[in-house]
Amino acid sequence: MQGNLPPEAQEKLEDLQELQETAQKVAQQKEQTQTALNESKTALDALEDVDADAEMYREIGEILVATDYETAYDDLENKVSSLEIRLEQLGKQEDRVQDQFESLQEELQQLLQGGAGGPMGPGGPGAGA
Repeated sequence: MQGNLPPEAQEKLEDLQELQETAQKVAQQKEQTQTALNESKTALDALEDVDADAEMYREIGEILVATDYETAYDDLENKVSSLEIRLEQLGKQEDRVQDQFESLQEELQQLLQGGAGGPMGPGGPGAGA
C-alpha cells in the first residue's frame, strides 16, 4: 500500500516510523533509569541501617575499593539525585516525542483524507474520522 501513497504522505509515514523508533528507545532508557534509581534508593535505605564505622567497599569496575560511610552515603545520594533528574528529562523527552507523533499522525490523516479520495487503509471509508 505504501507504493500508492503520494510522496508527501510517504515521507510523513517514514517520519512517523522514525518517531516510533525514537519513542521506543526513550521508553527503554526511561525503564533502565527507573531500575537504576530503584536499586540506588534501596542501597541508600540499606546504608542507613549500617553502622557508620562498619568496614565498607564500593565497586569500581571489576574491583572493590575500601571506602568510608560518609563517602558511600554521599555518592549514593548524588547518584539518586542524578538519576531522578535523568528520569525527569526522559519523561519530558517522551512527552515531546509523543506530541510530535500525534501531530504528524494528524497531518498524515488529513493529507490522505484530502488527497486520496478513497478508502483509508483496512478500516474503509470514514475510518479514523
